[in-house]
Amino acid sequence: MICLGNRHLPVCLSLFLCLLLAGFSTFSGGVSAQGIIATVGTDVTLACNYNAKYYGKLPTCWGRGPIPNSGCNNVVIKSDGTSVTSRLSERYLFMGDLSAGDVSLTIRQVEEGDSGMYGCRVEIPGWFNDHKHEQTLTVMAVRPNPVKVETREVKERAFTVRWTPVFDGGRPITSYRIDIKNKQASWDTAITTEISNPELTQMSLVDLRPAKTYNLRMFATNSMGMSEASNVLTVTTKEAAPDGPPLDMELVALSPQSIKVTWKPPRLEQRNGVLRSYSISYREYDPEGRQFKRWQHLSVSATREVESIILGNLKPSTRYGVIIQAKTNAGIGPASSAPLCSTLEEVHRTTTPSTSMSASTAATLLIEDSTSFTSVHTTTTDKPVTAVTHWEDITDISTSVPPDPPVVELKEVRGNAFSLLWTPGFEGDSPITGYYLEYKAVHALWDYTKTVLDFSPNQTEATIIEMNPSTYNVRMFAKNSLATSKASNILTITTGESGQRTIDLVTTVSTDTHAAASVDESQSGHLTAIVVPVVLVVLTVAVVTAWQLRRIKQKKGSLSMWLPGGALRYRGPESLQEL
Repeated sequence: MICLGNRHLPVCLSLFLCLLLAGFSTFSGGVSAQGIIATVGTDVTLACNYNAKYYGKLPTCWGRGPIPNSGCNNVVIKSDGTSVTSRLSERYLFMGDLSAGDVSLTIRQVEEGDSGMYGCRVEIPGWFNDHKHEQTLTVMAVRPNPVKVETREVKERAFTVRWTPVFDGGRPITSYRIDIKNKQASWDTAITTEISNPELTQMSLVDLRPAKTYNLRMFATNSMGMSEASNVLTVTTKEAAPDGPPLDMELVALSPQSIKVTWKPPRLEQRNGVLRSYSISYREYDPEGRQFKRWQHLSVSATREVESIILGNLKPSTRYGVIIQAKTNAGIGPASSAPLCSTLEEVHRTTTPSTSMSASTAATLLIEDSTSFTSVHTTTTDKPVTAVTHWEDITDISTSVPPDPPVVELKEVRGNAFSLLWTPGFEGDSPITGYYLEYKAVHALWDYTKTVLDFSPNQTEATIIEMNPSTYNVRMFAKNSLATSKASNILTITTGESGQRTIDLVTTVSTDTHAAASVDESQSGHLTAIVVPVVLVVLTVAVVTAWQLRRIKQKKGSLSMWLPGGALRYRGPESLQEL
């Protein structure tokens, strides 16, 4: 169309402007928009391309927010068409082929703060020719990644696990959850413990059973929810010495020189491992001196559910005491005992030489015992120089200064878990190489310490899960290469709530005599509270009865009286003197 004359000029200009706008809207320089949704921690690519074969290599920029009339707002990355000239962070990359016109923006490990509008501008020469592309990125937080848990240390009644901090899903981890169960049981029976310290990377579980296999798993939690379960850790605690003695021990005299001993293994839950053998100790009782003679020892393998052994070469008509202890690879357990057993009497159908032989045999046994004792004594006294030299060595070592004990504080008790803090003391003549914690029931002696946990020298905090909540004592020691400190202050800690499920339905019997004594005193106190009122009532009734009998003692007639056990009635003319 040709515009002629001045009066047609406005119309021509309007038509030209319309055509220009139409061409701008259909040309590649128009603005297009798109939306992308991503999750925290993933890599996101925002697409942008131009025809490099047609236009050649062109400058490009990416910015945050809408695309302005020129350039880019809040530039995050720029290119001259060949390479990157600037970028806001290492997370912003051009991963495509710039020479081919691929100027797509890749953002590594996006965060919630990366959400918003992004604009791509390719600077094409000429008016209104720039290629512009806008994309809206929405980044959503998610649950944390599953925890990877591993075993750090395993002992007889405890083990320690650790884990590495994982991706938190874009929101801070607020707590951990730990499930533990017997290997054969289902997860429905697991003990669950919530740990509110998100900085924690290590945990100790105590009061477990020796030689038992447990399963453990963990979860991490943030404001978006709980992670998937971690890997399942299978942990078998180490063996320990048996907690219980052999059962049903019996002694039967077979002859004047032999006694048969039978017994059964300790209860299954008290074996604490595989029984390897039994230690049988026996000794002769001397009635004249009212004392026992020296122990003699035998060892037999543990092979059956009912074990037996015959003790031979014994003296006739002599009483013997026998004890038996079960053994695992970790140690020996408590002894079972039975009443003294006497060998049978010697049958007196032999002549005097026979009797002399028996006496000779007995004398020989005594000589053997005496020789053995003398041998031990001689061995001890034959090495005075060695003993003195050893004492001097110990004296030299004792001059070294041990570390001071740490000061232990209770940080928190939550359910069946508690957290400790400790402050190191003076390290002594050598740097501290570690700490260890002793742990026992509150009524037990420290000789019956149930658990010992080790900690590294740079560790000053620990969280412990108690599998059988109760009241316990804990104390700590510091150690260096030369010596161990004295015990720290003792903490008394009560964990758990009444009625909380425990993982082992086994009652642990304390071997502490003081604890047993306190139980006996408690029981005797209850018994006294019952017996004393009953005795007083009986005495009162007896006094009243005697008083009434004395009044009517000389009278004749009938007597009817109610006693606690029933009614007493008497009729007749005779005096009640005898009554």
